[in-house]
Amino acid sequence: MSVPQHVAIIMDGNGRWAERRGQTRTSGHRRGVEAVRTAVESAGELGVKYLTLFAFSSENWRRPEQEVNDLMGLLKFFVRRDLAELHQENIKIRVIGDKTSLKPDILALLTEAEELTKSNTAMQLIIAFNYGGRDEIARAARRLAARVSRGDLNADDIREEDIGASLDTAGIPDPDLIIRTSGEQRISNFLLWQAAYAEFVFLPCLWPDFDRKSFEEALDIYQCRNRRFGRTTSQDLALGT
Repeated sequence: MSVPQHVAIIMDGNGRWAERRGQTRTSGHRRGVEAVRTAVESAGELGVKYLTLFAFSSENWRRPEQEVNDLMGLLKFFVRRDLAELHQENIKIRVIGDKTSLKPDILALLTEAEELTKSNTAMQLIIAFNYGGRDEIARAARRLAARVSRGDLNADDIREEDIGASLDTAGIPDPDLIIRTSGEQRISNFLLWQAAYAEFVFLPCLWPDFDRKSFEEALDIYQCRNRRFGRTTSQDLALGT
């Protein structure tokens, strides 16, 4: 089986999972944290080299203050509980998103996770936190504009590669597969540039119910896709792909 090198997941459905059980949204988020552990373990066992999780979007700040505070608390809980184990398993953690507006304690926690694991090589776990695809592209444009202003780059010479190298994901291959749980079928401002040729799989299960079987189901669907990257089927046959 050809396993995608990079899988990205939009983890959706915590609140609905809790509401269907008459529980608080926070309890759904707690169960979602356990699904994160399952996803990371499954990815490593299945041979995925890069796993990106959409943990907290730049739009999520609009949620009720108590829910946001609960989510921040769960982030701290996850990192403090699992960081040592992730490091022991040789997993490298990388955080993408706008870090400039984060509270000092959150920023310190994320920085610690990145620093501790920066030399690990088994798999990269990319956490999209305070992340929005449009914001990422805007920040990349500002970086390029600054280079042009300094005289380091000619505006007419800017290429796709320059934009990619200015994104938060610089050095990370584009996702081969993007999974979204909960049955919703939209991208929600996630990896807009990087998803140009990704395959999408929309699973009906809510995120707290995501397990190894769900991961394998998504990979099975991915195996059935014909990824041509702009080529024709006849070109694929000629190339032996």
